[in-house]
Amino acid sequence: MTILKVENLSVAFNNNKVVDDVSFEVKKGEVLAIIGPNGAGKTTLFQALLGLIPYKGGIEWQKDVKIGYVPQRIDIDIDIPLTVEEFLKLKSEASQKRIKDILKSIQLDEEILKSGLGEISVGQRQRLLIAWAIMDYPDVILFDEPTADVDIYGQESIYKTVSLLRQKMGLTVILISHDLNVVYQYAEKVLCLNHKNLCIGTPKEMLQTDQLQKLYGGERSFYVHNHNNNHNNRK
Repeated sequence: MTILKVENLSVAFNNNKVVDDVSFEVKKGEVLAIIGPNGAGKTTLFQALLGLIPYKGGIEWQKDVKIGYVPQRIDIDIDIPLTVEEFLKLKSEASQKRIKDILKSIQLDEEILKSGLGEISVGQRQRLLIAWAIMDYPDVILFDEPTADVDIYGQESIYKTVSLLRQKMGLTVILISHDLNVVYQYAEKVLCLNHKNLCIGTPKEMLQTDQLQKLYGGERSFYVHNHNNNHNNRK
């Protein structure tokens, strides 16, 4: 079942096309990764999918679809007088049990509820953004490079959490990531975007050297990092 169909999508600012004639489909339960260089229009594409900016072309979501969104970061004043629990309750009138269940699903202890939002780590805040996004039982989650400011161990943990949530909740996931190992490990389909969609297919097909050089320009290779065997394999 197709949950999202995009046809001939274009977005322009001051007559400058940032997204140009992009078309793709996402199936229910699928993980689509969007890759491309900085300034390629990836975040602009997300803004169009969320209906936040004007666009030309077609964006057709499955009827009554519920969408969650996880941004790159949330900038918090460390002195903000808001606890984690208060932050989560801004989103929804969820029961205490629902909040605790969500914390468990994102691997955070209940004790964090009483902590100030500005006191916790960047990685913990990113997990809370995931909690915020899944609070109302979405069908689809859009992740815009959600681990950009998180250390490598935190990044891996967050993406594992996303993978587990996807399996548990039957989520469809669309993510932007510069980490090609994450893309290779978690995505089922890859969209190569540099203003236009240059290629689309499986990670194994799209993360070949010739495709990456076409997308990023110059010399670009991809190494599959095997955590179990602690060695890299060049693609």
